[in-house]
Amino acid sequence: DSSVDIISLKDILKKSQDHCYTKCRQNDLNLEDYYLGGEKQIDALFQKVRNLKCNDLFYNLFIKQESQVEIVKFSHRLSEFVDSESKLLTDHMGHLESDDVEILSRRIDKIKDIAWCLTSEIADNIEKVKYLILHEHETFNIYVVNIFKQINAVLNSIDRLEVRGRDSAGISMMFVLDSFEFDRFEETIKRENLYDRLKERSDHDILINLGISVNESEDENGHKLIVIAITYKAVAEVGSLGDNVHFLREQIKNDKILHKLVSFCPKCHTISAHTRWASVGAISEPNCHPVDNTTTGSGVPKSGIIHACLNGDIDNYMELKKKYEKHGCFIPQDVTTDTKIIPLQIEKYINQGFEVQEAFRLAVNDFKGSHAISVHTTLAPGKIFLAQKGSGQAIFIGIAKDHYMPSSEVYGLIEETPFFIKMDGEKEVEGKDGMTQGQIFVLDQCSAGGIDGIKATYYDNTPIVLGKNDIKYTEITSRDIDRQDFPHYFLKEISESPHSVEKTLQNRWRIKKDKIGQYVITLDNKTFPKTLQKALLNKKIRRIFFVGQGTAGVAAHTCADILNYYMDDPSFYISAIKASELSGFKLNDDDDKKMMEDSLVIAISQSGTTTDTNRTVDMVKERGAYTMAIVNRRDSDITFKVDGVMYTSSGRDIEMSVASTKAFYSQIVAGALLGLK
Repeated sequence: DSSVDIISLKDILKKSQDHCYTKCRQNDLNLEDYYLGGEKQIDALFQKVRNLKCNDLFYNLFIKQESQVEIVKFSHRLSEFVDSESKLLTDHMGHLESDDVEILSRRIDKIKDIAWCLTSEIADNIEKVKYLILHEHETFNIYVVNIFKQINAVLNSIDRLEVRGRDSAGISMMFVLDSFEFDRFEETIKRENLYDRLKERSDHDILINLGISVNESEDENGHKLIVIAITYKAVAEVGSLGDNVHFLREQIKNDKILHKLVSFCPKCHTISAHTRWASVGAISEPNCHPVDNTTTGSGVPKSGIIHACLNGDIDNYMELKKKYEKHGCFIPQDVTTDTKIIPLQIEKYINQGFEVQEAFRLAVNDFKGSHAISVHTTLAPGKIFLAQKGSGQAIFIGIAKDHYMPSSEVYGLIEETPFFIKMDGEKEVEGKDGMTQGQIFVLDQCSAGGIDGIKATYYDNTPIVLGKNDIKYTEITSRDIDRQDFPHYFLKEISESPHSVEKTLQNRWRIKKDKIGQYVITLDNKTFPKTLQKALLNKKIRRIFFVGQGTAGVAAHTCADILNYYMDDPSFYISAIKASELSGFKLNDDDDKKMMEDSLVIAISQSGTTTDTNRTVDMVKERGAYTMAIVNRRDSDITFKVDGVMYTSSGRDIEMSVASTKAFYSQIVAGALLGLK
């Protein structure tokens, strides 16, 4: 059903309001079963709201102004309701049972996520899509709206990802037309005096802003297809967050050729984008990703259009470049990024007769160094080729109902879907011919979607069988990483520090009923397991180490000092040490397996994925130590390694700034709570 059912949304909200905290208490209702209508009802509301992002429902909203108004009103009602519930929770803090606080807090957060989704991820994006297409299209067919909806989604993603690097940003789109539709497209742009501009933009040796490439291809049945690639690039060595994407939006909005093209309803399309922090090559349009397979000279025949983006490094770039140029084709002097060799190596294997997927696999095997690569090409319309090998880079494949959304960080895809598969190119596995490393995923738009539309192999072509267990779910939403109205994430996160500390304290203390005004620390069994409590009471633990890396390492020293002060017991050895120093210099391969059975190691990590910290936890556990973690991110790697976990803030309080602020303060408060316990 493509209709937007506002009435059913209002009905669910009414049921939630009828089971607010006050009414549950007045009617002596169990909070677990009844608060806000119960967990299942809130999840049903969230799913209904998320479904509004699907193509059909989004289009239905897009063309009905009255529905948009209703959605915004509904969101405001939700926000007002949840604000009142949040205040009640704060007012009753310290008097509620720990389990009740957890129920209230979790459901209030979900309602906040729902309100945010309606306002920021649906209503605001309708306005962004309108801005891109309004002045070029008198009527809105569903294809035109959906293509610009997806372009907008990619721009939003790049806008968030650029916190990792923002000296340049680029986006390329490939549209597939059958020959009849392409002829109609050509006639239209000739009639509207755009043909000369098309030719001008198609004449380039280097892929720069507004570049267009046109190439013939064919489908599986041998029918002729025309693929048109359009690229937009922004470059600014000095600038502010948001500048690059704002520039790209303006380029897309004002591109008459693009708007004419999408009105012919291409058979399929792919979009690839990248935001760059230059590690190889000057900061310039030619070096801005994506780069293509265009060269000078005539030594190598051209094989379609290939666009590539890279995170990481091709360490043997100069060696591969020399080999390539021996055949009479040359990389333009203005292109100095190592990314350029990616499409050229793929083209080399295509010219040798290999299919595109095999050519891609052979090419990435030629590259030394750690990398994450994204490629799309006119030779395989509707497909995205991904490769990841080594550490330091990542690729997450977001799995939405209508499309795939690969991203180098989870927060690049969460606006579209909470479901994803993470590529693991770091782990070595037994392959066809011995140990192999690196993974290749091919995403196919012309498929049923989900895991069925993903073909996965290791670098040696050993198949990877994907199952439902490979699909992960994240509770993080775009609400958690939104910059709001702050000019910088750093300033935003400093401002949020008091709230993060408050969240860290939440549900970790109570006022004793039998002693008026006496505060006690309450940590549940998941945080402070009974095994740890018994070990401390029975004096099996005599040494306590706080470990961490970077800012978390500094927090570890502070936590150790606080615990020393609280305990004031010389029979306990309490210390802090960098995780890498403990594992690298204090532990040896021939250590006794019981050498640390009198020790509690408390690891501090913001992300829960810090390699040195996680490796140290593994090593001390092998030697008999008890372990705990103070960590921000729920269900991160470290949480599955330790005996007890104390989450800072809400467990989804993401820091985007390089400098740690709110996480640092929360880590210290968490350490102090452990000390008081």
